[in-house]
Amino acid sequence: MPKQLIYEKHVGVCGDPAVELFTVLTADPPVRDPLLVIHGGPDWDHTYLRDPLLGLADHRDLIFPDLRGCGRSSRGLPDGHYTPDAATDDLVALLDVLGVARADVLGFSYGGLLAQRLALAAPGRVRRLVIASSAVLPVPADAFAGWAERDRRTAAETALWSSMAPSGAAACGSALSGAVAPGAVPSGVELTRAAAFAGAEANVWRPEALDDYRERLAHVRFSAEWLRPWRAGTLPPARPDDAAGRLAALGVPILLLHGRQDMTFPAVLAERAARLIPSASAVLLDEAGHMAHVDRPGPWLEAVSTFLRRSLPAFPHDDPYDDEEEHRA
Repeated sequence: MPKQLIYEKHVGVCGDPAVELFTVLTADPPVRDPLLVIHGGPDWDHTYLRDPLLGLADHRDLIFPDLRGCGRSSRGLPDGHYTPDAATDDLVALLDVLGVARADVLGFSYGGLLAQRLALAAPGRVRRLVIASSAVLPVPADAFAGWAERDRRTAAETALWSSMAPSGAAACGSALSGAVAPGAVPSGVELTRAAAFAGAEANVWRPEALDDYRERLAHVRFSAEWLRPWRAGTLPPARPDDAAGRLAALGVPILLLHGRQDMTFPAVLAERAARLIPSASAVLLDEAGHMAHVDRPGPWLEAVSTFLRRSLPAFPHDDPYDDEEEHRA
């Protein structure tokens, strides 16, 4: 952990229903080139992303919220209030309360989909956009066909989900590597946690990084709020319609940062999206899976830092939050 002070606070972002986001800040208020970090999952918290991102705190202020229903943020909302639109509105409100006119935004995995929605819903608030281990384009049904190594590495998590049927209980115990008691069928928070541990080998490519990753998982405050509408089939899709075309028209600088061995979102989609969006560039890291920041923390952080140091282009539309300070290199 870097020596910077960490400030923790609950920030009210919605009144009906009442929602507070638990938020970690490296400065309060965040005034130095703020970076908003949107975690994935959902039903995880932000903590697995702190390292290596806290390495940026010497020269910019970082904002790490837990999404509604996640970590130490408000839980117990009706299922219909766990939606991508609601989460996006929360993030805009969070910037308002923190007094952040415009921020750079990094969204990871599911958070990368929310980051796209944020940029499109409130374009004047996003200076630069990092879409990490996520996708702008839809994932084809056959995207991973024939990849035997992926089939092997995802077998444990596949067995876990199949264990939701009574006949799968025996498979569940062998698949979880101690995440739950052998033979038990997890539910709720235990299911979310168990799925994370069962998917560790699929999410981290390098075996030598697995212990570090499992240690991070041990400290995540998992929830199961978003799991309920997802399993019920009522959770709306997070990817915006025609995201590539709309982001291209928006013109915001975009970094598509990906592990080449990502088994959740195919790396090739990052390269394809970069060709469709003139303001986007793709960086693919070799020997890195979905959790590329765990596999290759140094190159991953350097890619983020280099991108965030680039000069901003002239903003492509009237921007009520524009000022000279925010457009400096």
